Amino acid sequence: MTKTEIIQGKVKTVFTTDDPDKVLIQYEDKVTAGNGRKVDFPIGKGRICMQISKFLFEKLEEYGIRTHYIDTFPERIMSCKKVDIIPIEVVVRNVATGSLCRQTYIEEGISLNPPLVEFYLKDDLKDDPLLTTDRMECMGYPEILYSELRNSAIKVNDILTDIFSKIELTLVDFKLEYGHDSNGNLCLADELSPDGMRLWKEGTSESCDKDLFRKDKGDIVEVYNQILDKLNNLP
Repeated sequence: MTKTEIIQGKVKTVFTTDDPDKVLIQYEDKVTAGNGRKVDFPIGKGRICMQISKFLFEKLEEYGIRTHYIDTFPERIMSCKKVDIIPIEVVVRNVATGSLCRQTYIEEGISLNPPLVEFYLKDDLKDDPLLTTDRMECMGYPEILYSELRNSAIKVNDILTDIFSKIELTLVDFKLEYGHDSNGNLCLADELSPDGMRLWKEGTSESCDKDLFRKDKGDIVEVYNQILDKLNNLP
């Protein structure tokens, strides 16, 4: 199978294939923070993030959530359906922390029930601004897309929250990206790893995610690998 690089992201590279409806995504041994202002290259990190994503994508598919995932290969490569990415990040928050507390009077650490679902424009140059439904409509996105994204994100949250609770982790918040496949189906895309979520040890605010790198608090490869091992040992 021949491949041609088409997108070089922060921590993943996307390649076309002979099949116009498939792409290959290579997970890099790289971690960034602050929109790329802080960078490191931890050996083994790409493989672990790919394997965690594979596990979670497969679980979501079992529950009827359509994803772009197809298969994985050596060299940190995941085969996926080619999708037209919607430039909107969907963020689900179960616990108040981070920018939510910095930008509001919401107290750090309180549970959010029901979870808070937010939408952000995926644009680093604009610092990923928060979107309202009216802004989305002005950008040409129909109201039904807002509903589809929100409903899917809530279902994903329910499933992931349950999975992580079984390995004694609290899913604090996470981001999702979606796209449409060649048949127009809405698919969950990108990745599902601790790089794109906050995970705290149950009953504490001890991070088991990329905050370890952001705040220089620990070895993300070691912690991510522990999470992968626990997921793989679930019954």
